[in-house]
Amino acid sequence: MVLSKVSALYLLTCQVTAFLTATESNSQFTLQNDDLSVAISKSTGGVSQILLGKEDLLGSGGRGPYLDCSCVPSGFWAPGGTAKFQLIKGTDSTGTPYGGVVMQDTYASTNQTLEQYWFLREGETGLHVFSRATYYNKNTPFLRGLGELRTLFRPSTKLWTHLSSSKGNWAPFPSSQATSKAVTVQDATTYLGNTTSDPYVEQYSDFFTKYTFSEVWRDHDVHGQYSDGTTSSDGNTYGAWLVHNTRETYYGGPLHSDLVVDGIVYNYLVSGHHGAPTPNMTNGFDRTWGPQYYHFNKGGKDTTLEELRADAAQYANPEWNSEFYDSIAQYVPNYTPTSKRTTFKATIDIPKGGKRPIAVLSENKQDFQLNVFDKSSLQYWADIDPATGTVEIPMVKEGTYRLTVYAEGIFGWFIQDDVEVSKTAEAHTFQWKPESKGKEIWRIGTPDKSAGEYKHGYAPDTSKPLQPEQHRIYWANWDFPTDFPDGVVFKVGKSKEAEDFNYIHWSVFPGPSNYFRSEPYYENVNNWTIQFDLTRDQLTGGAQMATLTIELAGAKTANGNDKWAILPNEKYSNLPYTVAANGRDVSTWIIPSYRSGSCGARSSVVCQNFGHEFSFKASDFLKVGLNEFTLSLPFNATDTETALLPATVYVQYDALKFELS
Repeated sequence: MVLSKVSALYLLTCQVTAFLTATESNSQFTLQNDDLSVAISKSTGGVSQILLGKEDLLGSGGRGPYLDCSCVPSGFWAPGGTAKFQLIKGTDSTGTPYGGVVMQDTYASTNQTLEQYWFLREGETGLHVFSRATYYNKNTPFLRGLGELRTLFRPSTKLWTHLSSSKGNWAPFPSSQATSKAVTVQDATTYLGNTTSDPYVEQYSDFFTKYTFSEVWRDHDVHGQYSDGTTSSDGNTYGAWLVHNTRETYYGGPLHSDLVVDGIVYNYLVSGHHGAPTPNMTNGFDRTWGPQYYHFNKGGKDTTLEELRADAAQYANPEWNSEFYDSIAQYVPNYTPTSKRTTFKATIDIPKGGKRPIAVLSENKQDFQLNVFDKSSLQYWADIDPATGTVEIPMVKEGTYRLTVYAEGIFGWFIQDDVEVSKTAEAHTFQWKPESKGKEIWRIGTPDKSAGEYKHGYAPDTSKPLQPEQHRIYWANWDFPTDFPDGVVFKVGKSKEAEDFNYIHWSVFPGPSNYFRSEPYYENVNNWTIQFDLTRDQLTGGAQMATLTIELAGAKTANGNDKWAILPNEKYSNLPYTVAANGRDVSTWIIPSYRSGSCGARSSVVCQNFGHEFSFKASDFLKVGLNEFTLSLPFNATDTETALLPATVYVQYDALKFELS
């Protein structure tokens, strides 16, 4: 809780009378301490009531945190109806009492089991949560993909007034009047602009979609909902937050992005959003996710959203409460205690010009963006000190990892497999020598694993007071034909990325799911032009080979988010991307379906990052003076959409670089 100095002193003097109870009745379990009371329903297998003091945070009919999945043959399953429970009481190694409840339910026809763990400690106003999924079935060794696994805090109360996905992105909730007049413009996307007096419309956007409030995992610490005091029973402010105190059991590394809050406070453990990979449910699958921490807090009448958010964010530290987690490890299968963890230490020589360098430990010999193949895979990351090249990552499970390093301003990655992490290992030393194909002539964009620097990327939408980043807003709000009536023609040295290079390179500007255009737009869409000058000295001074490097921050092929599927009826599952120089095709790159994801159309500029080098003989294609590259997607390359979504392919650029050697 957020406490005044007087309240904090009162709490300190009353700790001798602090209590924690963990009890069972015919219908529910109750975990309760001085400040927080949590009821877990036996009939639904989820939390059915949360009281912070006397304030009801869920409301009648509200639920959560509870667990559900897209994992059974018919689709979604919310366990609990046939669940077994375990009540836990104990005192951890710090002398702090705790209580816990474990819910276990089995989907009998396939022998899949889901488990949810809730723990409450004395002195805290939050729930420590773990989730576990198992599949043991020799008769059906492969069942299906684990499409989604998530826990949800799903209130049914008018208490909550605002949602906050990150420090810089928050908004008031749309009113019931606005949602009653909403117009569906795309799957999970509505136009609210008919209610001009609505606070959300006035302050944030005319459009609402849960994807607007998605976040990239790298620096993400906390998200949740806020009550400004106008709807609470006592006039005080309240918060409900999901804290990323650990990130090791998620997938996709620091470039993963996902939904976090939209009226529900999510903890997405597995999802395919933005093209994220998902694991397969095969015989012997057994994985535990967590811990994460649902934190609930209370402020005074004038306590701001940011103050309550900051109170929750202080717990986003993997070393926080490690003694407690060691104490309950006996109850949580697959959780690794600190006795089998250590701090990874390394010094990495970062190339000159590299900013915000980061080190990632992940599944050995696998791209961390695709780290779903080993059921026990873990991931860790930390920023590298750019001045010294030193990095420390605490609480790493001992084992063998891939180390990946990247930095803003540097193309590509540094990758080292078979990195041993153990208590006895000495600090590692690595040198990153960036790839070079000769003398760099020019570059477009900043290699930072995002398309945010381009038009409608990170630039704020200044039409609204809260000024959200433009990429967060429904894509059709940014009309490509209006912005680029002659298509994209970028002149190196003259044009500007933020104005003259769009954040999405469409094959066709969509009509379906476009609120403003009912028909697709084709003219000057799929071919983009880059113009640049070369001098005689550049071409005759020993230059024999030319290389155009294209790094993508995302791509949608005809596979959409279904990256592993074989779709014989989809012509563009594997997407051809062609580069031409001065009117002659250099070569065609086939973008593989496993890199596909619905990215820009779902309000993102950071998805699967990958790239390609187009190398060719300079004298065969280039000339002194003005030259042109044409970047081409197939004309009117469409796909089949089962929902109201843009039925076309596209790519999103991280950065481009041209070199001569």
